[in-house]
Amino acid sequence: MPWQPLKGRLDGGRLYAWQARLARLSAYGTAGYPPLIRRRLKILNVTAYVIAAFTLFYAVQQAFLDLQTWKPVILINLVMAAVALAVPFLHRFGDLAAALVLATSEIMGIFVLTYYLGRDAGLHLQYFSASAVFFVIMGLERLMLVGAFILASFALHLAGWLWFPQSRAVLTVDESEISAHYVTAVVTTFSFIALVVYYAFRLAERAQAETDALLHNILPRPIVERLKAVPGATIADEVGEGSVMFADLVGFVAIAKHIGPPRTVELLNTIMSAFDALAERWGVEKIKTIGDAYMVAAGVPEPVPDHAERIAGMALAMLETVRCLARVEHVTLALRIGIASGPVMAGVIGAKRLTYDVWGDTVNLASRLERQSQANRILVSEQTRARLEGRFVLEPRGAIDIKGFGAEEAWYLVAAADGSAPQTPAAARPEDSRRRTGI
Repeated sequence: MPWQPLKGRLDGGRLYAWQARLARLSAYGTAGYPPLIRRRLKILNVTAYVIAAFTLFYAVQQAFLDLQTWKPVILINLVMAAVALAVPFLHRFGDLAAALVLATSEIMGIFVLTYYLGRDAGLHLQYFSASAVFFVIMGLERLMLVGAFILASFALHLAGWLWFPQSRAVLTVDESEISAHYVTAVVTTFSFIALVVYYAFRLAERAQAETDALLHNILPRPIVERLKAVPGATIADEVGEGSVMFADLVGFVAIAKHIGPPRTVELLNTIMSAFDALAERWGVEKIKTIGDAYMVAAGVPEPVPDHAERIAGMALAMLETVRCLARVEHVTLALRIGIASGPVMAGVIGAKRLTYDVWGDTVNLASRLERQSQANRILVSEQTRARLEGRFVLEPRGAIDIKGFGAEEAWYLVAAADGSAPQTPAAARPEDSRRRTGI
């Protein structure tokens, strides 16, 4: 019915609004801290909110039982809830202040409540959940402090059990009420541990996903997986057959001077983003950009039999993309491209800012072919021509003298053999792509 999609959108909007509110609550008071500390403080905030909710539930439950009898216990619970709710405001005094106040309040409050109600009420069981939570609210870098609070919790748990049997409880209440309180304490303990640990892992997984997405935008997915499997490993591969392409915008320096820095950056970002999309579409690995130059390789880091066809298809698509952008952006743009095929060495270099790069004669030849090419033309090596022949239209350029290589036959790549736009190889279509570029 027509109202059902609308209802779904409204429900989704309400859910998003609630999620946004909860996110703001969890982040309250954490601004200005580094990401890792901020994540821990978010967990601390959520822990405090859960403690406040459970403690207030206890107070309400006890008020309905017998307000006069339970009055001291209710007051203690209200104080503990107030301390928990104050946690987000304590972050201004340092990243550890709120954790220390909350931890101290809880372990002392539980002990006093056990003194009033006796051990049969089960409140001392909450020391188990407290010991688990100390790690996530104080951080693994403070193991000595965490250990001290765990030992204190252990000691208070034993003291509560030994010193406060039911016969010595300060408050005299019905056995049924104590039994009900024990069940509530057990449910609270299990629920508290589950909620806090779930939220902590959820934040950790989200942070890991963001890191992985960023790495996959910088390095090829197979390389990321290899580095994760063996951190610090040297990544160096020799690929028997691959293709490399260099592309450069002709006369872009003059264009940049004419349109100014902001417009230049905007235009370059538009062009390079369009090229990135083509690289994704054709299953080609972007290596790097240097100013207005763009470099890609096919057949690395994982070999593919159609590396030359992928590079050629992308090169033709890049020329068409630049023509379209020139019309849309009202600027004169021309692209010069060089392609070579052959053996390639590839690997990761750097220690702080990792870079995946390729080397070898094939790379040097592609770079020099690009310089010898013409505006809006694609110059390819003899080995690339041999792989493309029959599938693409090529025009002989003749022998050209290339530094470091001597006289080399070169060819211009013109179009697909049937004159139509080249088709994306099935293995390189977006739905089958092995890389993700989003977060």
